[in-house]
Amino acid sequence: MPTVAIVGMQWGDEGKGMAVDVFCESADVVVRFQGGNNAGHTVVVGDDKTILHLLPSGILHPGKVCIIGPGVVIDLRVLAGELDGLAQKGRDVKVGELYISDRSHIILPLHKDLDILREKAKGKGKIGTTGRGIGPSYEDKASRAGIRVCDLYDPEVLKARLEGVYREKRVLFESYGGSLKPMDELETELLELAERFRPFVTDTSLLLHELIATGKRVMFEGAQGTMLDIDHGTYPYVTSSSTLAGAVFAGSGIGPGMLDCVIGVAKAYTTRVGSGPFPTELAGEGGDYLRERGAEYGSTTGRPRRCGWLDGVVLKYAKRLNGVSRLVVTKLDVLDGLETIRICTSYEVNGERLETVPASLAKYSSCKPIYEELPGWPNETVKTARKYADLPENARRYLDRICEMLDVELALVSVGPRREETIVIGDPFAAL
Repeated sequence: MPTVAIVGMQWGDEGKGMAVDVFCESADVVVRFQGGNNAGHTVVVGDDKTILHLLPSGILHPGKVCIIGPGVVIDLRVLAGELDGLAQKGRDVKVGELYISDRSHIILPLHKDLDILREKAKGKGKIGTTGRGIGPSYEDKASRAGIRVCDLYDPEVLKARLEGVYREKRVLFESYGGSLKPMDELETELLELAERFRPFVTDTSLLLHELIATGKRVMFEGAQGTMLDIDHGTYPYVTSSSTLAGAVFAGSGIGPGMLDCVIGVAKAYTTRVGSGPFPTELAGEGGDYLRERGAEYGSTTGRPRRCGWLDGVVLKYAKRLNGVSRLVVTKLDVLDGLETIRICTSYEVNGERLETVPASLAKYSSCKPIYEELPGWPNETVKTARKYADLPENARRYLDRICEMLDVELALVSVGPRREETIVIGDPFAAL
């Protein structure tokens, strides 16, 4: 059962899509198991950049099987738009290349409207949601009021479920000064979209078990990052699903004994979007340098990302929570030109030294980073390296220090945004 999960070890935007795209050469199946179109996985092939929000990153490899699992919440409009966009680029996704779980929940337009109304009402206390309706959709799922993909193929069930959703949401919308769009228009649109996706809909858990039983190599693609996990992240500044490797099981429908390896993805520095504590954040020129060199603007929202030094405390926390054994480091090229580079190895708060991320948001907001300083490679570049030995000596020292700190093996290093600008240390499936 050669199965590998790829998860983010920071606050998302680590480059998971790039890692999946590169490792996909060795995989047969790629599965999205949580989140929604609040994810933005960017893959650059040559000069062509593709941003995927719902489709697994393996979709750019014709012949691979891509699965959207039951743990994902799906905006059918967005999914249709992604498929149309790929078709315009000459990538026409065929039946047999994409499967959608009949148990996945649907994001409705009213979920997005409610998301925006709530965020606006919070004023300065806003969380920084993408406004894509992810949270409200997961709320309906948890309260047993959601609409699943399978409901789209029974008009009577769909109507009854919509009536229930509208009955509850009308009160909420009125409290925020908003209004619901006509239900019959939404019902008609959903039925039309259902027919478009009918050939792709199946019991993906059963399909996945069958594929694994025949020896297919499966890669599970996470969305967001560890620090945005609903249980273990910087709550309440988190997403609405579990982003950890453990979510693979419920979110795709396999058992805990069916995952062989977890690969963690981390940038060579740290970024986050939205509000919440960020101990290693750099204000002023330092943060601006990383943001501009790394083009750190949200692929889903376009918002500028907050930037800072690599946070080793966060990475150790993420390694523990996910069971990471292999590491991908992305955007190493962004550190070109720096005289010195810092890694946060612990925190200090009120005279106390912390080696892990505290649960209390107030305490975490007061944490001061304790740094270890390493020499940079100001007169060299990593961008032309295609083998580990080709990297500048100090770049290798930096990577070695990260791996030593986490006690993990290096699997891949990216030295630029393009598919070919990667250094693959080892095939993740080779040892399985």
